[in-house]
Amino acid sequence: MRAVLYFTKRLRKFAGGLLYFHLIGTVLSGFLEGIGIFLLVPMIGMTGMADIDAGRIPLAGLFAPLRDIPQNWALPAVLGIFLALSVGQGLLKRSNSIVGVKLHHSFVNRLREDTHRDLLGSNWSFFVRSRKSDLVHSLTTEIGKVSGGVTHSLQLLASLLFTAIQIGLAFWLSAPLTLFVIFSGILLVLMSRGFVARSRKLGSRTVELSRQFMAGLTDQMNGIKDIKTNMLEPSRVGWLKRISSDIYDEQIAYAKLRSASQFSYQAASAVLIAAFLLLSTKLLHSGLEQLVVIVLIFSRLWPRFSGIQSSLEHIASAVPSLERILVLRQECLDARDLRGGEPAETDSAATEAWRLEQGVECRGVCFRYRQDDERYVLQNVDLLFPARQMTAIIGSSGAGKSTLADLVMGLVRPERGQILVDGVQLEGKRLQSFRRSIGYVPQDPYLFNDTIRENLLLVNPKASDEEIWAALDFSASAEFVRKLPQGLDTPIGDRGIRLSGGERQRLVLARAILRKPAILVLDEATSALDADNEAKIQEAIDRLKGTMTIIVIAHRLSTIRNADQIVAVEQGRVVRQSKSILLAAGG
Repeated sequence: MRAVLYFTKRLRKFAGGLLYFHLIGTVLSGFLEGIGIFLLVPMIGMTGMADIDAGRIPLAGLFAPLRDIPQNWALPAVLGIFLALSVGQGLLKRSNSIVGVKLHHSFVNRLREDTHRDLLGSNWSFFVRSRKSDLVHSLTTEIGKVSGGVTHSLQLLASLLFTAIQIGLAFWLSAPLTLFVIFSGILLVLMSRGFVARSRKLGSRTVELSRQFMAGLTDQMNGIKDIKTNMLEPSRVGWLKRISSDIYDEQIAYAKLRSASQFSYQAASAVLIAAFLLLSTKLLHSGLEQLVVIVLIFSRLWPRFSGIQSSLEHIASAVPSLERILVLRQECLDARDLRGGEPAETDSAATEAWRLEQGVECRGVCFRYRQDDERYVLQNVDLLFPARQMTAIIGSSGAGKSTLADLVMGLVRPERGQILVDGVQLEGKRLQSFRRSIGYVPQDPYLFNDTIRENLLLVNPKASDEEIWAALDFSASAEFVRKLPQGLDTPIGDRGIRLSGGERQRLVLARAILRKPAILVLDEATSALDADNEAKIQEAIDRLKGTMTIIVIAHRLSTIRNADQIVAVEQGRVVRQSKSILLAAGG
């Protein structure tokens, strides 16, 4: 239950005094609800309307003035008092319920925001080894279960407090019978520990099935074109049937567990009530008035034990999600983008752009994504990317070209060696400033499900229309954007699906240029372009030479023909550097 305690403390810290106000309101509401029923007996007895010796009942003295009320007005007076208590309790319960909902959702939002911030603050290596659908699942389903677990924990605490109050009232009326009820309740709780353990086991199964379901659907939506072209629909339908059947079986198992738990309590309640009445009348010789009040208290007290047991089962089923969120946040903490012990700034406006004067240098760099990997992705790389020059990186697939670019951009850190910018090692805020100075165009361009304008403004929110069109002209995108029905305000769909591959890549290039970077990294950025558009992009890149540092990862010799430096990478090592395209090509 360590995870439950952790998040409960988080809630207490987040809510402050409001949490205690809510708990007090919950207890007071329950107290008024019970006391209103309990006091009906002494109030009726004081009026003389029924043959009940109210003087033998605790609190009876409070209602002695009822004896002076005329018989015709006695019942309305009693019911009026009862109605006032009930209405007051209802208003308090309503107000407290609203406070609880606000508190609940505010805490969930804060927890989701904090977890999301932790995720965004993690380094690139964390995302490389994580399944994206699991992260989405954590931010949605598992956060909700954390909220449910904390809510049931608070309900459990309120139930315990209220039960303590009702036990006090019961002791006041009859200590022996109250001890009998308490002993019976504790005995049932101990006997029901198996239900709690099974609830936790089913909770773990629910989390795993939910993650598999989310992962499968995400993969299908991402690969829907492959599914359609390869006619994989039947296999995907079969997968959904299988996992749906597993989810069904798990939910039925949970329903059976809950019903078995409830049945056990119901059967035990019937047996105990019978034993309770027998003990009261035959052994303790309780009077009618005491018996009625004690039965009322029993009817209020016994369900509390059942409610406590139910809360424990709900909490146990939520524990796996609570533990998963704790593990995730710790993983994010361990993988956060740290340089010099400072967390990465997520607000790009918080740092100023870097002005590159000398260049970026890799000095004895070695890198692997996991410590237990036998093979290094990059080994002993010594390389200088001169400022305001164009460096081309060539090599076969898997040689380490893109990883080298990730290191240069500060997305990952070398296991050994250093990355120096203008002779200074990147750390802390210096890294964030450096990243703001980088424009990146990947081989697989990514666009958000928004308009062209909003996609471009992401990197430069203050850019004018003139600057936007200049970037589009540079990337050979202006012509096709002008032909769109809504121009810059045209929605482009999920990942830009309404555009062709070449159009998406040119828009991403325009976005990178709009940032006005000091370093432009092109990772196979012209691979999806036809010859005409590639020529236009190449001309634009040539015009940039001398104004910014350009790093190009490419296979085509046409893309690197005007590079100032060509670097060949094979099996994680720099095997050749040259100033001549002929030498790079083996000529």
